[in-house]
Amino acid sequence: MAARLRGFRQGLRNAGFVEGENVAIEYRWGENKMERLPELAADLLRRKVAVIAATSGTSPALAAKAATTTTPIVFIVSNDPVRLGLVASLARPDGNLTGINFFTGELGAKRLELLHELVPTATRLAALIDRPILTMPKPRVREVGEAARAIGLQIQVVKLAPSRDQCGLRNVCA
Repeated sequence: MAARLRGFRQGLRNAGFVEGENVAIEYRWGENKMERLPELAADLLRRKVAVIAATSGTSPALAAKAATTTTPIVFIVSNDPVRLGLVASLARPDGNLTGINFFTGELGAKRLELLHELVPTATRLAALIDRPILTMPKPRVREVGEAARAIGLQIQVVKLAPSRDQCGLRNVCA
């Protein structure tokens, strides 16, 4: 997160906002405990923040959206924000949410096609996933599996442990 925070602060600085000088930033971390997100969002609203930046995927964005219909929310997600229910449309988000979509879910099939072109004799592949809760939700796993089967590939999804508490220090969990 250090690199992301540096980039975030630099972007604010470029827009004329300097932390500690003319803007205060209230940080909240869910620590991979999604059940904490609604209370963290509520706490920010009690502090009357001007905007919520939900920058760690779908769950924080959905928790922020559920908490307020008035405070502006800026999100970063890798799935279609319309399908997630965050915005009404990409062209006109409406409401108090806007953000960035990296379209990684939609690119899964294309990546598989390119991989198949590069290694046409391959019949099986594995998808290694870090931080499975945030990085690759079940719908995306299903979509990638369907795309793989459509071009004749078998796929196995292997998830890395999200913390030291699960499966030891960075061991692979299946």
